[in-house]
Amino acid sequence: MNDAHLHMVVNHFPIIGTILGLGILIAGFIFKNNTIKNTAYSLFVVGAIFSAVSMATGEGAERMVEDMPSVGHHIIHEHEEIAEKLAIVMYLLGIASIIGFYMNIKENAKAKMVSFVVLVLALGATVLGKSVGTSGGEIRHTEIREASASNTTGVEAQEKESHEEHEE
Repeated sequence: MNDAHLHMVVNHFPIIGTILGLGILIAGFIFKNNTIKNTAYSLFVVGAIFSAVSMATGEGAERMVEDMPSVGHHIIHEHEEIAEKLAIVMYLLGIASIIGFYMNIKENAKAKMVSFVVLVLALGATVLGKSVGTSGGEIRHTEIREASASNTTGVEAQEKESHEEHEE
């Protein structure tokens, strides 16, 4: 398994795990149940770990695709910049979740305040995660690029011209 493959395997969990964790955390607030909140905290910690692995494999994945004809350096750079921001938020979310988990176990009076901090971080991570996922998908999936018609590469333009010539 190379870095690109490993990156593709691990990069989905920080995004999906955070969305699931956010829903579970909200359920913990609704039901006023620390066990449910601790479940969300666990997902956030695992998401932070997967973020670190995803960041560690990102450079190797970049080296494997950066010279492909339909992949532009600007797309990779944009993805990398947003991913770095998400990783920082995920690390903070993981740390805050560990603190929240500990405070819930110790029944600390400030546990509720920490859970609100975790909620805000999880919301931020979810918003950033959407951007990271979209920009990462755009690297290899040209069909989801916003201006896909204006992003045609030389190879795609040649194929389009060749196809149009055969139709005439």
